[in-house]
Amino acid sequence: MKKILKRTAKVLLYIVLFLGIYVLAGLLIPFIPVNKNKDYQSPNDLTIYIMSNGVHTDIVVPVKTEWMDWTRYISYADTDLKDSSYSYVGIGWGDKGFYLQTPTWADLKFSTAFKAMTGLSSSAFHATFYKNIVPDSSTVAINISKEDYQDLKQFIIKTFDLDDKGGSVHIPSVNDGYGDMDAFYEAKGSYNLFYTCNTWSNNALKAAHQKAALWTLLDKGIFRHYR
Repeated sequence: MKKILKRTAKVLLYIVLFLGIYVLAGLLIPFIPVNKNKDYQSPNDLTIYIMSNGVHTDIVVPVKTEWMDWTRYISYADTDLKDSSYSYVGIGWGDKGFYLQTPTWADLKFSTAFKAMTGLSSSAFHATFYKNIVPDSSTVAINISKEDYQDLKQFIIKTFDLDDKGGSVHIPSVNDGYGDMDAFYEAKGSYNLFYTCNTWSNNALKAAHQKAALWTLLDKGIFRHYR
């Protein structure tokens, strides 16, 4: 009995130590900047945006430019309204279970959260079309060069889980999406304790040679470098 108690106490101690280190790393590492001398406000070839809903971040890009037509992967036809007048599309990566089974926090199930935290679930893209983007406390405009945009484009495309013909795979949403102009697509990778939706967005900015955190789990880890 004493051996069992000792082992249990040791396991609990390891769990507490792990959680402590995890929380400490999550709080401190985002302060370490990447590309800190990049001037994201200087005029360049085009403007993209990093947008947060308070928890989750999206990379927002023009739907069509001379360097990229995102309708090759994200179609207006996959939305409810199918309105092709929308000029921007927000692209967010995340856990497929969260996206499709948890339209609100009240719908969150333990099984969904457990799979997401442990990397046992698959991932998806959530794409949302916008007519206009107005920078505010939750949205930062980033002016970038066409060369940086090409690198951002490649990073995003490589995360799509494409079919045999190189096309994106649309996911019909059981919850009919979050709005009238959004759609879901199959993606590569697994959401987990160390790689969240915001980690993906942060890595997208790093791929585009923009200001970012060395590593972050939260949207605040990105936005602190743009304030």
